[in-house]
Amino acid sequence: MLNGKNAIVTGSTSGIGHGIADALAKAGVNVMLNGLGTADDNKDAIAQVSAHGGKVNFSPANMMKPDEIAAMIDLANTEFGSVDILVNNAGIQFVSPIEDFPPDKWDAIIAINLTAAFHAIRKVVPGMKTRNWGRIINTASAHSLVASPFKSAYVSAKHALAGLTKTVALEVATNKITCNCISPGYVWTPLVEKQIPDTMKARNMTKEQVINEVLLKAQPTKEFVTVEQVAALTMFLCSDDAAQITGANLSIDGGWTAE
Repeated sequence: MLNGKNAIVTGSTSGIGHGIADALAKAGVNVMLNGLGTADDNKDAIAQVSAHGGKVNFSPANMMKPDEIAAMIDLANTEFGSVDILVNNAGIQFVSPIEDFPPDKWDAIIAINLTAAFHAIRKVVPGMKTRNWGRIINTASAHSLVASPFKSAYVSAKHALAGLTKTVALEVATNKITCNCISPGYVWTPLVEKQIPDTMKARNMTKEQVINEVLLKAQPTKEFVTVEQVAALTMFLCSDDAAQITGANLSIDGGWTAE
């Protein structure tokens, strides 16, 4: 069903985004990868997705810059002919008590985790309406449903992303376009790994204590979610079987938000 469709996956040179891009490519989808640096800097990630035989392109668009987001979408339309699937996955994190939270970090997290999705969605929706088909999937977080200390910007952005998802879903409901968000718990990715030192400092803990007493403490299964599991859920949401799932916030968090 997806063979020959065209997708953009933001933040897709590593972690969850790369796993999603790889799964889409395996299904015959042409994929626009996106990440920091040049194509040469990301040649291994590009090569892995390209190995599945479809068209693969790369955009270094900075998700803090609306004009670069628009240029990425224009490039995908030029190279592929359309954008049928949009996965807003790019994200950053910073951990700090609210009184010490740097305003520039707040602005960057809101821009990349939330505002970038707005700019991308508004740009792809007209084409999806014309073709009467589309899939918009936003990578949210368990933090779109619950909060944790020291993550004021991230929690705010992810809660708002869930609201944006619902609103867009209602607006495009009669155009055979779905808009959903996936809310993973802790997935072992570079983003999670990089926040461990800040959490160690904020909570005065060792690395092992952060993993076992902070990260996995939240997940009743006591296991990290895998990139492959998130990618599989994304693929289902792109399928015809998921045509009546829209405006949903789907948890994949080892039971975290059930408590």
